[in-house]
Amino acid sequence: MGIVILAELNKGRPRSGFDFIAFFNKKFNILFSSGTVYSQLYSLERQGLIKGRLVSNAMVYLISEKGQKIMDTVTRLNLKIQECLEKFKY
Repeated sequence: MGIVILAELNKGRPRSGFDFIAFFNKKFNILFSSGTVYSQLYSLERQGLIKGRLVSNAMVYLISEKGQKIMDTVTRLNLKIQECLEKFKY
């Protein structure tokens, strides 16, 4: 769940916990509880991968510089994995 949250925040749009609950439900047809989503958001924030800020009485989250570096690494490694898999195709 954490990597999906980082990937969505890496698109540049701040999102709230409610936004992520709706996103997971729409995209993956999974309805996570608010406790599950907020627990993950708090964990990512404690690790310094995202930053929360209060906007109109709602906490919204943005990816941090550290989180962006993680996503750059994940993207780069994903490309390498895809290249390796291409070599095994018949």
